Amino acid sequence: MTTLTPLHVLMLGAGSGIAQATARLYAAEGAVIGLAGRNAERLDAIAHDLTARGASRVEIFEIDFVTAEPAQALADMVAKLGGGDHFILAYGVLGDQAAAERDLTAAQTILDVNFRSAAGWALAAANLLEQQGHGSLVVLGSVAGDRGRRSNYVYGAAKAGLAVLVQGIDHRFRGRGPRAVIVKPGPTDTAMTAGMAKGGPLWATPEAVAAVVRKAADRGGPVVYAPARWWLIMTIIRAIPAAIFNKMNF
Repeated sequence: MTTLTPLHVLMLGAGSGIAQATARLYAAEGAVIGLAGRNAERLDAIAHDLTARGASRVEIFEIDFVTAEPAQALADMVAKLGGGDHFILAYGVLGDQAAAERDLTAAQTILDVNFRSAAGWALAAANLLEQQGHGSLVVLGSVAGDRGRRSNYVYGAAKAGLAVLVQGIDHRFRGRGPRAVIVKPGPTDTAMTAGMAKGGPLWATPEAVAAVVRKAADRGGPVVYAPARWWLIMTIIRAIPAAIFNKMNF
């Protein structure tokens, strides 16, 4: 449904499956949407789809999040978009844990993309939101950040740090108007997980996670699991004693 005053939404990492599914929800509301990412051709195709789905206007921003300077780049994008009500930070790389253990450069790339770069963009968005006194920052984290596991602890460490940062931003916002939420999906069927065996009740679709992200932009948080069952699953996993946990192979 189109509103008289459409939301202005900036998708950081708009090419991801979850970001696209979330953008479609905003398009159905008639939002003005900014798509930021590295592949302009891909973004252009997404923009046409969103326009057909009801978006008031779609702007494309070709950018490398790791090398760009977040504060100025974000200010420029918001200016062209005409405002910034919701910021959705959805980019990241899973990486290869085995490669990261052998090659510190590979490990550094995982940490740079998923924490250092993402933290910079989150802080830049937080400053803009605080200046205007309203709006939301929603950041895609992961249940992998809840407890270190041998299969993905470098990626998990980056997501754990990002979760603490976003929770701190939300605490900083208390009573000032804006809000910040870290959304922690479980395994989701996207391009990032293309090499994994899928299926079973623990896997989610991008659309299911997108519904949680869209809701989180309006209410809830500062920590939200997607789907909600992962709150119980991770509560149990965090409670497993180390002596037992260390014998588990996952």
